[in-house]
Amino acid sequence: MHLEDIKSLFEKHKEKSLSHRYITNAHIEPLLEKLPDIFQVEIIGKSVLNHPIYGVKIGSGKTRILMWSQMHGNESTTTKALFDLFNSFSDRTSGLESIIERCTLYIIPILNPDGALAYTRINANEVDLNRDAQDLSQPESVVLQNIFNSFKPDFCYNLHGQRTIFSAGTTNHVATVSFLSPAQDEACTITPNRKKAMEVIGVMNKALQELIPNQVGVYDDAFNINCVGDTFQSKNVPTILFEAGHYKDDYAREITRELIYTSYITSLNYIANHNVTGDNFELYLKIPENDKCFLDVIIRNALVDDKVVDVGIQFQEVLNHNKVEFLPKIVKIEKLDNFFGHREIDANGYAVLDANGELLKIDYENVCVILNNEKILLLSK
Repeated sequence: MHLEDIKSLFEKHKEKSLSHRYITNAHIEPLLEKLPDIFQVEIIGKSVLNHPIYGVKIGSGKTRILMWSQMHGNESTTTKALFDLFNSFSDRTSGLESIIERCTLYIIPILNPDGALAYTRINANEVDLNRDAQDLSQPESVVLQNIFNSFKPDFCYNLHGQRTIFSAGTTNHVATVSFLSPAQDEACTITPNRKKAMEVIGVMNKALQELIPNQVGVYDDAFNINCVGDTFQSKNVPTILFEAGHYKDDYAREITRELIYTSYITSLNYIANHNVTGDNFELYLKIPENDKCFLDVIIRNALVDDKVVDVGIQFQEVLNHNKVEFLPKIVKIEKLDNFFGHREIDANGYAVLDANGELLKIDYENVCVILNNEKILLLSK
């Protein structure tokens, strides 16, 4: 399927009721109720706080693909793109019939509904579910493990979101989308199983390079059996980590949402229409590894405490009245030659003070600073 066709599908089927970063069960339940009969929707378990965890099944093909999103409650971009995908499957004229004829998809839109409601990475017991794959100490972890065991997937899609700090390599290119074929042993052996995941990632990267050149990265594959991806990979099921990241000025992650949707369609279409052997895994190895080269704002050449330095600011995501807001926080006051800002301001050697006209300090939080007697807003666009 051509990228222009995928873009047209996205524009036609984007779920308009889902937007920005705060996505909870309350947002998706009305949409699940309206899904046509080609979908099977069920409650597959309950969270710590007794909120339902939903599973959605579609397709009748022999290749079985398990997808789960919002294992970390504050990582919602992949969830938005799932409902765009559901809308596309609902349209019999979308050209996606081969996917649901040749594949069976089982999708958990929000694995951590308590974390989604509180907009936190962790669950209500303050446990990171992506470090609970062995202990299975949390009900949400058990739900995912039970579905994995009963569904018996041929591929797993582990859907996440990443912070604005990541770069594609040690460069000034932001990692807007990242992937990983997790390790399945301490030696990080490139096994036949991992090669299959790598092959599919290579296909997605090829498509994304036409849309966001040099803005795709991969994560370090250091092995951690407590992580879900590593655990499922170690069970010889090709597993792909998706990470929805930052695009310039896209703090709502709506542009990234479309790129994730493109990745879904590209990869599912490939799996449906090809025998994925892993023979074409080497394209994966050419994708740069993520580094942490970005800050949200850098004020260059600022006079602070009689020294000319750079001021690095990172946005803190705060839930306020059911809306995610971005609070600027100073995290570095030093020369930042090896960092890049999503927004950069040149102070030209003028003093930069806090909003009260006082000396800047690490951990200072405010929406503005004073530069050359003028207030400069630091908020995201």
